[in-house]
Amino acid sequence: MNTTVDPKAVKTLTEIREEREDVGRNVSPNPTMGDIIHRRYSRRGFLGGSLAVAAIGATVSPMALLAASEAKAQGAASRFNFTEVEAGVDETHHIAEGYDAQIFLRWGDKVFADAPDFDPANQTAAAQARQFGYNNDYVGFIPLEGASDRGLLVVNHEYTSAELMFPGFARVEGDEVVAGEHTKELVDIEMAAHGGTVIEIRRVDGRWQAVLDSQYNRRITAETEMVLAGPVAGHDRVKTNADPSGTKVFGTINNCAGGVTPWGTYLMAEENFHGYFMGELPSGHREAANYERYGVPAGEYAWGRFHDRFDVSKEPNEANRFGWVVEVDPLDPNSVPKKRTTLGRAKHEGAESIVNKDGRVVFYCGDDERFDYVYKFVTAGTYNEQDRAANMDLLDEGTLYVARFDEDGTMEWLPLVHGQGPLTAENGFESQADVLIETRRAADLLGATKMDRPEDVQPNPATGKVYVMLTNNTRRTADQVDAANPRAENAFGHIIEITETDGDFASTKSSWGVLLKCGDPSIAEVGASFSPSTTRNGWFAMPDNCAIDADGRLWISTDGNNQEVTGRADGLWAVDTEGEARGTSKLFFRVPVGAEMCGPYFTPDGETLFLAVQHPGDEGLATYETPATRWPDFDEKLPVRPAVVVVTKQGGGKIA
Repeated sequence: MNTTVDPKAVKTLTEIREEREDVGRNVSPNPTMGDIIHRRYSRRGFLGGSLAVAAIGATVSPMALLAASEAKAQGAASRFNFTEVEAGVDETHHIAEGYDAQIFLRWGDKVFADAPDFDPANQTAAAQARQFGYNNDYVGFIPLEGASDRGLLVVNHEYTSAELMFPGFARVEGDEVVAGEHTKELVDIEMAAHGGTVIEIRRVDGRWQAVLDSQYNRRITAETEMVLAGPVAGHDRVKTNADPSGTKVFGTINNCAGGVTPWGTYLMAEENFHGYFMGELPSGHREAANYERYGVPAGEYAWGRFHDRFDVSKEPNEANRFGWVVEVDPLDPNSVPKKRTTLGRAKHEGAESIVNKDGRVVFYCGDDERFDYVYKFVTAGTYNEQDRAANMDLLDEGTLYVARFDEDGTMEWLPLVHGQGPLTAENGFESQADVLIETRRAADLLGATKMDRPEDVQPNPATGKVYVMLTNNTRRTADQVDAANPRAENAFGHIIEITETDGDFASTKSSWGVLLKCGDPSIAEVGASFSPSTTRNGWFAMPDNCAIDADGRLWISTDGNNQEVTGRADGLWAVDTEGEARGTSKLFFRVPVGAEMCGPYFTPDGETLFLAVQHPGDEGLATYETPATRWPDFDEKLPVRPAVVVVTKQGGGKIA
């Protein structure tokens, strides 16, 4: 571990990239979520006292507050049963007592029996395309024959960090890390390290193992052939020199969170696609305003120097072919993945779904940028549990909605349908394809509510609630501070709880409230609203991904906690959402220094939990030679490596 660096004095290259890509490009006059929360709770008349009390009052009823206070001495009746992990930061991971955390798949590990061994000093694109990719984010599990001990693990590989991947690529100069020059060879390795992995796994004698000779194993990369499906397919705005048909795309990039459909396909959500493009559009090009709304081109990768399709001056339509949700059939490794354009073009964080009571399937997505929106998609057709083939194109027809949160606690899902309201030719929308290519602008015109970086959006089938992770919004200005949002430069984020009317997830009118405002509740000015039963280890900031387990309980992983900001590493927290313990949070797993917690995902029996540790060691003056930790191998000959971790209970049984 590098102990000579003060992380407060420097920013990693990843942090610099994230600041550039998350600037907040929504200049519409639509109200922000802060405005809505303020107006709603100010009118209720029970806000008062210290900022901390005001924030808690905005989240929990007075009776619940009384119950929580009375229960604090003996601890509220949490639905989670485990001994909490101590919050902090160090070079390794930590798991609750009585549980095992198995390092399962690391960057460079074999995905196929005949794949080459990982050799970090002699990497090639060909080798990487048969090895586990970099920066694992979303993790899903698809049972085989209904089993919880055998299935397909599906994993997204979001982005690459060349300074941590390649020996000698970056160097430390004073208090900054200076990146070297990319070559085509390095770019091609990066492209092969993107995308996703499908791999069969099984549990034998209580321990999970990869089945390297499985017929299902597959690597998806930034060069895998895919098709555009739905209304955008074949449109002039997605045609390129390499693909005059406008239907064939190579690769998927920046796959952050995702989802598993009820029919067992794997969804890969393309998030910050704008960073992969460079160059300048030809003068007067029709995509100029569209690209500005998405931040294209950002020029954060060198790919356009060696692959013309990532240079908008040479292929001005290529960026319209990214920013979609990709559907993969993991049971057929030869199938062509499909970019389902009906779900809109955005910086998708995920695509979590639920079968509605009328048989239609509802998908929830966040557009992860400051002041952007929350969406849901409702299929036109219904799910057929008895016929998997009948479901395979459900995502090609349906209605995309964007959320407007109203101050009275109600909300409306506004349809993004060509010809309705302002989505007409007069406003530049000639067809539904135009609406979907410019989803953000269409949502602007409908008056959707600006959110504070919406990430995962997770429906809970047990309660009919939907949870929206809002990571933060450090660009909130001082004149937006109010009793319910007492933080300029909101660094800690909050969680919205949506109640779909009568348990109808396809409803266009719903209600909402604030489940949690995050941050340190011991500091009144922060205004956090965790239950009083939450310990000093239990609070967190920057909620990112989440999961609902088989018992309907909420688990939240975080991105952005560190020694400087919160005095703790990211991790996985169990959060009560019902009863007297509502708002109580407990720390279950902690990542090593510099890492982000991704996943989580449970097997159907609740006895295995899959987690993804992304960009470990990326803190301070981090390079291949000087990472902040050498997790998970702790071998001076090996670089720090992102990895998937498998959590099981010692002696067996359900987790927590």
